[in-house]
Parts: sequence; C-alpha cells; structure tokens
Amino acid sequence: MPIQGNKQIAAVVFWVMLVIILVLQLSAGLSLALGLLIGLIFIQPYPKQSKKVTKYLLQISIVGLGFGMNIHQVMQAGKDGFMFTLISIGFAMGLGYLLGRLFKVNDIIAYLISCGTAICGGSAIGAVSQVLKADEKEISVSIGIIFILNAVALFIFPPLGHMFGLTQEQFGIWSAIAIHDTSSVVGASAKYGNDALMIATTIKLARALWIVPLVILTSFLFKIKGSLFSLPWFIVFFVIASIISTQLNLPKEITDAIVKVAKAGFSVTLFLIGCGISVASIKAVGVRALLLGITLWILIMFSTLFIVMQY
Repeated sequence: MPIQGNKQIAAVVFWVMLVIILVLQLSAGLSLALGLLIGLIFIQPYPKQSKKVTKYLLQISIVGLGFGMNIHQVMQAGKDGFMFTLISIGFAMGLGYLLGRLFKVNDIIAYLISCGTAICGGSAIGAVSQVLKADEKEISVSIGIIFILNAVALFIFPPLGHMFGLTQEQFGIWSAIAIHDTSSVVGASAKYGNDALMIATTIKLARALWIVPLVILTSFLFKIKGSLFSLPWFIVFFVIASIISTQLNLPKEITDAIVKVAKAGFSVTLFLIGCGISVASIKAVGVRALLLGITLWILIMFSTLFIVMQY
C-alpha cells in the first residue's frame, strides 16, 4: 500500500531521486523506474507543478534535440515514413473503433484511446478531447491507460528489438509507430542507439502533425462546429533548431552540449510521469477500457513489427 501519511517523506525522496538522476545522468528508463517507485510506494508530492513542468520540459527537450540533427536527414526521414504513418494511423483508428464495440467501452473513451495509440499519446488525446468536450473522467481514464502502456513500452521495446535483430533504422521506425508518447519513443530509441534516436524522433514528430487533420476529422464525425485545438508549435521549433544547426554549421561541442541537456530533460520528464502513476490511478482506468488499450496496442505493436522487419 502507498505510504500516504507523510508528504514530507515523499518530498524528500522525490528530491533525492531527482538529484541522483541529474548527477549520475541516468537513462530515461531508469528515471521512469525511480518515478514509479515514488508513485506506487508514496504519493506524488507535487502533482500540479509536475503536470505543468512535464508538459513544457518535454517540448523544450524536443527542441533541444533538434540541434543535434541535420535538417536534410530530418526531411528525408519524414518523407520515407509518410505512407507507413498514414496507413498505420488509419489502421489504428479503425481497429480501435471495432475493439471499442467488442469490449463495450464508452464511445468517447474508446475514441480517445484510439487517437492516443494512433498518433502521439497524451498530446493527441489532449487536442481531440477539447474538440469532443470530453469530461475529466473520460480524459483521465484515456491518458492513464496511455501512460501505463508507455511505461511498459520503455522497458520492453529495446530488448524486443534486439531479440528480433532489428537494425537502428528498423527500430527507429517501429518505435515511432508503435509507442504512444514522444517521451517514451525518445527514451526507448535513445537506449537502442543514436541512429535509432534520430529516425524515431523525426518520424514521431512528423506523425504528431497528423493531430491537425485528426481534429478536423473528429469535428466532422461528431458533427461539432467551431471547435478549437492546440497546434503542437514545438514541432515547428524543432525543425527551426535543426535548420540552425545545419545551415550555420554550429560547432559540435555546442550542439553536443545542447543535446546532452535535452536528454537530461527527457529523463526528468519520464521521472515526473512515473511519479504520477499510482495504484489508485491504475485502478481508476477500468477493466474494459484497459483491455481495449492493451489489445489495440499489442495488435499495432506486432503488425508494425512484422512490416518493419520486411523493410
């Protein structure tokens, strides 16, 4: 049972873990594991603050990662993964609809989980939920399932990639397609290798741009007029950072330093996400919705793995 009686103890453990992550420069996977220890054993001592920091730190870290990438390689990776991305998004959305009917899950929750699986996890859910005017429970259940599966993905994808003998390029494409959130995509691909990290990040960010047509489609399907959504502007700044690094030919020492700080930001982001996953949040997602999320994810994971292995 979580030790919820003393927030001061939780706060002390929180800061000790955070210092360890930064000083020892722990990987995203280990950082997430430390966060999960706090979330499951104690309680998150700074829930509101962590939620805000996680959102913006992730975006800033992505922009920082752009300084370590060549814009020509970024554009080529996005072009190469275009059709695969389009087909996989359509497949995930259609399959999610059918599984939602099969498991008799609330239509809004099923749609949000499908969007999160198809595009970019919490970001897609956040944008689409504004259009659907989903209530707090529907949003929290959907994001809760995505976060739980993201935590699992971060640990199992690198070993699976090695087990199936995936190349850096294959793993980069696979992780970008089959892992929900950008944070876990970056964490898993960084563990696999630098080439995998570059490919996975560029394809995932290109994939995130599909939020825009998805929101428009959602407005049409649910007959909602005058809906607003959040455009992921950090993707634009990622491209700008890559252009600056390439065209100005910045010294490698500078770009390496920026990328190193960006990776530290990802580790802190995963740590904060882990802190927010509690026993209560896991119970709150509901069995039917959880089965939908898990089944959809497993089918997407192995179908895309099969396709990638033919690549």
